Amino acid sequence: MKHFINLKDIESEDLKKILTDAKKRKYKRKNLNKLDIDKDYPLKGKILIQMFEKPSLRTRMSFYLAIRQLGGGTITLRSNELHLGKGGESLADTAKILSTYGDGFMLRTDSDKKISEFVKYIKIPLINGLSPSSHPTQVLSDIFTVEEIKKKPISKLNICWIGDSNNVLNSLIAASVKFSFKLNIGCPKKYTPKKSVLDWVKKNKKKVFIFDDPKKAVKNADVVFSDKVISLNDKVDVQKKTKEFKKFYINTNLLKLAPKSIFLHCLPRGNEVSDNVFLGKKSHVWQQALNRVHVQKSILMYCFNKLR
Repeated sequence: MKHFINLKDIESEDLKKILTDAKKRKYKRKNLNKLDIDKDYPLKGKILIQMFEKPSLRTRMSFYLAIRQLGGGTITLRSNELHLGKGGESLADTAKILSTYGDGFMLRTDSDKKISEFVKYIKIPLINGLSPSSHPTQVLSDIFTVEEIKKKPISKLNICWIGDSNNVLNSLIAASVKFSFKLNIGCPKKYTPKKSVLDWVKKNKKKVFIFDDPKKAVKNADVVFSDKVISLNDKVDVQKKTKEFKKFYINTNLLKLAPKSIFLHCLPRGNEVSDNVFLGKKSHVWQQALNRVHVQKSILMYCFNKLR
């Protein structure tokens, strides 16, 4: 049994195997409908339990299609329908019950501690569909999209992130170590990644480059990533934070400094990028979103020990 919680905890070779499997599976589905099952039925009879404590569109849809295309099924639970450590049932007991009914558990949560607690007691693979510190399924899928479009390993590309330091960036930083690619980060000084994240990079004898000038960060980038500056559950002064990120607005003038770049955004978007960029020729956000299905499938294969 294998969990998929943080990219930093998974071997580079395993991450590459997941991407290789995803490429093969996407190619083989060229003439199939959305609910047609892969011909090898690798997860026939398996059920994935999904639970969402935070709103979800792409993660919800992609995991639903992923397990269905692999021959299995899914059931989605709402957190307010469960005790989750409240109302007389411990998190440990909930984990044991989920292990009895399901074959895998995907959790999208507002608590890293909750994931850590589940790992202690759950007897089936646990997949982190998003937590406050990490979004591993998103970033691994993004690497798939980058390599698909650029037609070369991400290790040979210059990657840039413009925006807030959040869970997606944490996973992108972890990926830069695992896949050995250059990562420039453009953000205001007070919004740089946490010391613990940067210390982990140093511990692995790697480096990320941080700039408080977006023009320096984006120069000659092959890929420019971004995310919402104001996240859904941000408890901040929205007006103040928006003002602090004003010069990090992504528009066509900024991307002229990276003439060969593509633009990716994990969605949903806010006011951090212009329509000209988001809907323009450099943008591949819809392809990026759809690729979540293919990579999610191979993540499930990894967790179920089915990767060859």
